[in-house]
Amino acid sequence: MGPWHGGGRGGGGSWMTPFFSPFPSDPWDYGRGADEDVATLAHANVDWRETDTAHIFRVDLPGVKKEDLKVQVEDDNILFISGNRNVEKVEENDKWHRVERRRGSFSRRFRLPETANVEEIRCGLEHGVLTVEVPKKEVQEQSTNIRYVDIA
Repeated sequence: MGPWHGGGRGGGGSWMTPFFSPFPSDPWDYGRGADEDVATLAHANVDWRETDTAHIFRVDLPGVKKEDLKVQVEDDNILFISGNRNVEKVEENDKWHRVERRRGSFSRRFRLPETANVEEIRCGLEHGVLTVEVPKKEVQEQSTNIRYVDIA
């Protein structure tokens, strides 16, 4: 399921978009100009799954290079993933028919549970998918020794 960009036929945008768009729109795709996608921030779709031993984040980042990504932990429990999808070089004589791929900066933040071991996070980028694995801390079993306290 993808993000919602407004109502109406064609996925959103103002009814005025076709009149003021610097890019010609498909006449069968009413109400959605190519400039709408360029103007918005790039978005990174994320899957977050929990296993018995870790929290695993998978982020779709086609075309994004490793050096354009940053993964960090803020305030001891906020996973912050950010980066940039670079804009393609535009030649003066180019005639664009569609511009649907989002470009620009993106960032996502996730509050990690107390069981997350942020000291042991591992990341990898393969085939346009960033995988961030946050291991869980080993849970200390509660002591079975019960000590009663006198009430004064």
